[in-house]
Amino acid sequence: MRNLTKRHRSSVWRRCRALLIVAALAAVSTWPVRAADMEVNIDNFAFTPKELTVKAGTTIVFHNRDDIPHSVVGSTGEFHSKALDTDDSFSFTFAKAGTYAYHCTYHANMKGSITVQ
Repeated sequence: MRNLTKRHRSSVWRRCRALLIVAALAAVSTWPVRAADMEVNIDNFAFTPKELTVKAGTTIVFHNRDDIPHSVVGSTGEFHSKALDTDDSFSFTFAKAGTYAYHCTYHANMKGSITVQ
């Protein structure tokens, strides 16, 4: 590249950068597609939203925004979080269609459900 003019070198670098960008985009486009994550917040002794409908493969992230520990437990044992302190989270991917009821182990009145289509 020593004998190339400054203008020509600049043009070569632009083409190289463009090829690298195209190659990177091609690589990224072959990554597996994942359903968007959804959130359920735990606050004021309630799951919000209380009921949620999602597509199979969706990951639900449960965030404890309350001042005290809570848990997220599937009513038939499909999932079970540890005690979630303030700002802790728990996630679960719902792979199969169905309705999944859940509750907080520590507070029996806290209930919710996820419908997976």
